[in-house]
Amino acid sequence: TVSRDAIALAADDQHACIQIFQVRAGRLVGRLGFFADAQSASPGEILQRVLEDHYQTVESVEIPSVILSQHPLPEGEILADYLTQRRGRKVAIEVPQRQSKADLVEMVERNAQFELVRKQRVADRNTQAMQDLAEILDLPELPKRIEGYDISHIQGSDAVGSQVVFVDAMPAKQHYRHYKIKNPDVHAGRSDDFASLAEVIRRRFRSYANNPDKQRVGNPDWPDLVMIDGGKGQLSAVVEVLRELNLLQDLNVVSLAKKREEIFQPGESFPVATDPEQPGVQLLRRLRDEAHRFAISFHRKKRTDRMRRSRLSEIPGLGQHRQKELLAAFRSIDYIREASTDQLAAVPGIGPQLAKEIYGYFHPQNDDASA
Repeated sequence: TVSRDAIALAADDQHACIQIFQVRAGRLVGRLGFFADAQSASPGEILQRVLEDHYQTVESVEIPSVILSQHPLPEGEILADYLTQRRGRKVAIEVPQRQSKADLVEMVERNAQFELVRKQRVADRNTQAMQDLAEILDLPELPKRIEGYDISHIQGSDAVGSQVVFVDAMPAKQHYRHYKIKNPDVHAGRSDDFASLAEVIRRRFRSYANNPDKQRVGNPDWPDLVMIDGGKGQLSAVVEVLRELNLLQDLNVVSLAKKREEIFQPGESFPVATDPEQPGVQLLRRLRDEAHRFAISFHRKKRTDRMRRSRLSEIPGLGQHRQKELLAAFRSIDYIREASTDQLAAVPGIGPQLAKEIYGYFHPQNDDASA
């Protein structure tokens, strides 16, 4: 049975939803979804661009013999020749006329329309949440870019900060950032979330403080709203830093306290009157939860890395640089333990003598062995 992919789109004034159905041996085995700017090109050009991007990333065996397209592709013959060369066998691109093939494309188009409606609903809900939040905080514009900050540690050890960013009320992970807390007063046995948050905010915005002419409002990197995970104390620590940096007048900053989901604003003793379930508060809660998740994941990674290094630090002659080389080569302490002296010696900077030391550390009864 012929293998085929079918591609179609549905579009409104702004967005185009593209779907690819993958049929192998007469069975639907996969569905892929993509979004594009509906104003960026014609329907045929959008489909061609999606197909080009898709087939550049797959193995040649995944390229089907037939591709059914909802619209004619402007450079369909060139794409078919390229795919034929990659596949090693002929690939045909067709705008179907026969009933069975046309039905498949129509089914893909209906699915694309469903996904487009779903995206529109999500976008509408997000817009409502931003409007509600703007009303709660009396913001002059919708908070298109919101940044959330949190701190994670265990009794001060491996303290880290997180910065997460929502754009149009959706996570924009390309803008996420981790911070290792450098404050010498924050260490194992002594935590200070206020100082840690102050450090993170100072590092995040110091480029604006150092360059007063750098554009703030209207700059895509400049947030419409900053949210701190915490209560009045955490907010006060951040406000003090922003005042020192001469940035407070241009930044909208609030904190969200976990216990009652209360929003605090600078200079106010009492929280803003809100319902925890209203859309604007729910948006801040999603941001807060994401900042918390991102901080914890980095903290755990940092703690694991430290524990690895502390184990390796017990081996004479194995400094930090060589520890990094070993972990880069073997990925974990367990794999280092299982390696032979020859495998250890092959790591840059290790050599035969140090390899014996490492092997002997993990195999104290077999210092002279080599697997």
